[in-house]
Amino acid sequence: MNKFRSKKFLFLSLAVMLVLSLLAACSQNTADPGESNEPGNETSSNSGEEVKELSLFIDASWYPVKEWKGSVAEKITEKTGIKLKVTVATDDKQLPLMIASGDLPDLVFTNANIDRMSDSKLSYPWNELIEKYAPEFKIDNTRIAIHTMDDGNFYTVRNSFATQEEMAQNKYAIGSDGNPGIAVREDILKELGNPSIQSLDDFTKVLGMVKEKYPDMVPLIMDKDWIEQYFIQQIGVEALMDGWYEQDGEIEYAIKHPKMLDYFKFMNSLYRNGYILAENFAHANDQIDDQYATSGKAFAHSHTVNVADMDNIAVKKNGGAYTFKMLPSALSSDAKSVSTGLGFAGTFITKENKDPEASIKFIEYLASDEGKKLTMFGVEGEHWTWNEEGYPNLNYDPSDSEFVNSNGIKWWYLYNDGITEGMLGYVPGTQKTQALMERKAITIYKPEIGLIQTQPDSEEKTIKTKIDEMIKNEKVKIYLSKTEEEAIANYENMIKTAESMGLQKLVDWANQTYQKKKDLFK
Repeated sequence: MNKFRSKKFLFLSLAVMLVLSLLAACSQNTADPGESNEPGNETSSNSGEEVKELSLFIDASWYPVKEWKGSVAEKITEKTGIKLKVTVATDDKQLPLMIASGDLPDLVFTNANIDRMSDSKLSYPWNELIEKYAPEFKIDNTRIAIHTMDDGNFYTVRNSFATQEEMAQNKYAIGSDGNPGIAVREDILKELGNPSIQSLDDFTKVLGMVKEKYPDMVPLIMDKDWIEQYFIQQIGVEALMDGWYEQDGEIEYAIKHPKMLDYFKFMNSLYRNGYILAENFAHANDQIDDQYATSGKAFAHSHTVNVADMDNIAVKKNGGAYTFKMLPSALSSDAKSVSTGLGFAGTFITKENKDPEASIKFIEYLASDEGKKLTMFGVEGEHWTWNEEGYPNLNYDPSDSEFVNSNGIKWWYLYNDGITEGMLGYVPGTQKTQALMERKAITIYKPEIGLIQTQPDSEEKTIKTKIDEMIKNEKVKIYLSKTEEEAIANYENMIKTAESMGLQKLVDWANQTYQKKKDLFK
């Protein structure tokens, strides 16, 4: 009998424990619907809906963020119920190979392959997805016109774009890091007697003084991707060598600009005088110039408008005692900045996408005022507060790339605009802000020129690709010519070679395209 009671008691005890554990589990699930140990079954904290994971390919091997993490990514997931599985390109050939093989992810973010991805065989038209799934998602007519392809559809909208009117109406939108600048060592300037640098001649004279007094120091080191931009604009050339410029209503290729030879002669003089290194034109990556500048091996550092602020942060972290300051954004009365840009990169919803509805709604949130500010500035209240004058008061230094990248600030701008991005540059008291304000004063906007774009697999594309590849090789020969006469001869030979490759045919096509497209901006 006692034995029976003992078994009965054990059975009742186990039953009670089982009921209690079930009740606890139910209580736990009710209290926090956002938690789950099951993979692929996460939930969005604001809606209770399951978090969807979409794959994203970033077509930029230099991209500084590689994973969907950090406070900005987490907040976007909280707001949208979307998280991204990110892959960053290893080189510029990876996406074309993926396209050829049909092995595409849900989303593609690209600058170099926008025309190629704007294809109904590869991507969903945004206009169709918006009409079907997101009818409240409004995009202005200018951006639609810019991105509409010959089939009548638009497949993306680039970030970082703003019209001249938009920029004029927003005085705190002063631009982004994507503008050239040069910084110089303040301590060395002081040792040289603080010579004034208000012109290109002033600058080259100081480089000569540095070379003479500090023979082991490189007078000027240049980021491999920013060799041309600052000086070509100071000379008064209105486009980089693979671009177009407009004169008297006609379009011409930049290498034939009347002042392009002056630019080449200037750059060649820097080399012949020993102010720049021959190996600078063959740097394997874009960190080598930073190492020269922040380790005390260079006097001047050519990169972007952010270069002084970034170098100063790095020098301080390395225990250095010197600082850099920016040169004026205009060192010449001829200085000219013409913005022909249509933005930087765009996001595509591929035909392999597992959830086009969630994808276009995800982009719709990023395109909202809240989404643009979250992406570009960080989490409101934590990273910034809104100044009633119309710009964000940042609680961090936007030049601190380690902080910015670790929090995912800016780099998830899969949809944004030049106004919001331009306000990230407005940090009163910083050198970057001063440089950008100077540049805004000399910048005019001609986005209609940016619409002169060759189509994939077209004859114009083939001609332009061959000419640009030739220029890439031949321009270095001009830079490194042993005499000015040799530089002139090499430049003239480059022009003749381009003409033999079909340059005039390309220019004729560009003018026809320009005359059709420019009315979009009237």
